[in-house]
Amino acid sequence: MKSPEIGVEPEFIEVIGARENNLRNIDVKIPRDRLVVITGLSGSGKSSLAFDTIYAEGQRRYIETFSAYARQFLGNLERPEVDQITGLSPVISIEQKTISRHPRSTVGTITEIYDFLRLLYARASIAYSYNTGEEMVRYSEEQITKLIIKEYRGKKIALLSPLVKGRKGHYRELFEQILKWGFLRARIDGEIHDLTDRYKLDRYKIHDIEIVIDRLIMDGSDETRIKQSVKTSLKYGKGILQVLDLESDDTRFFSKFLMCPTTGISYANPEPNLFSFNSPYGACPKCNG
Repeated sequence: MKSPEIGVEPEFIEVIGARENNLRNIDVKIPRDRLVVITGLSGSGKSSLAFDTIYAEGQRRYIETFSAYARQFLGNLERPEVDQITGLSPVISIEQKTISRHPRSTVGTITEIYDFLRLLYARASIAYSYNTGEEMVRYSEEQITKLIIKEYRGKKIALLSPLVKGRKGHYRELFEQILKWGFLRARIDGEIHDLTDRYKLDRYKIHDIEIVIDRLIMDGSDETRIKQSVKTSLKYGKGILQVLDLESDDTRFFSKFLMCPTTGISYANPEPNLFSFNSPYGACPKCNG
C-alpha cells in the first residue's frame, strides 16, 4: 500500500486487516473531518472497530510519544489485532453510559464541561462593552499615570473622581461632604462649578457629578504631583477616574476594574461563580434569573 506523502494531510483513516474480537480480517476506509456513523446488527463488530481497534491504536501511539519516565506510570497498552492503520490523529473516546438526570441538568453539566467553561470565561475571556462594542480595559495605578503623561503631554487637563452617574437628587449633603474632604470644585452635568457658591440642583432631574481633584498643565515638570493626584482620584472614585481635556472638553475614563474607556461602564472582574446558574452572584440584578 502506498504511504501518504510527508506533510500532506491524509483524506482517510485506512484500516487494513482488522481482527480484533469478532472482526474477520476486514479492510475499511473512513473519511477524515466528517461525521461518520458505523451501523450494524448487535455483535457485528461496531465497537470492536471503533473502540478496540481505531481508538486503541490512536491512544497507544499517543502514549508512545511520552518520555520513558512518564510511560512507566501508565502501563503498557497492547497493540490491537490489525495489520496497519494510517491517517490517525490524536483520539478521544466518549463511552455510552447511564447518566443521572436532574431538572436543572444542561448539556454542560451532563458532559462535565460546565466547570471548565466557567473557568475559561473567568480567566481567559475578553470582555466587550455592551454599549460601544469596544474591548473593556483595566489598568494599574502606575499604568494610568504613565498613560496620562504620555497621551496628554502639553495639554491642560483636570482629573475627576466620578461620584454620581445618571441619578436624580439635590445632593446638598454630598456637596457639603466634598467641601469637608477639602475639594472646592465639582463637575456637574458637564460644567465645572465652585461648591462654595452653594450650587443647587433640581432634585427631579438626572445628574452626573464628579469631584475636580486637580487641574494640571502637562509640561512634564511635576510627575510626583500627577502620581499623587491619580492616587487621590482613584480613591474617591472607588477605582475609577476621568481625565477632562480642558481645551476640547473631551473626557476619557481610566479604571482599575474592567471598564469601557468611552462610556465609563464598569464591570467587576469576572469570577467563576459569575457564570454559575446556581450562584446568586451570577443572577440578573433585576429579575434574579
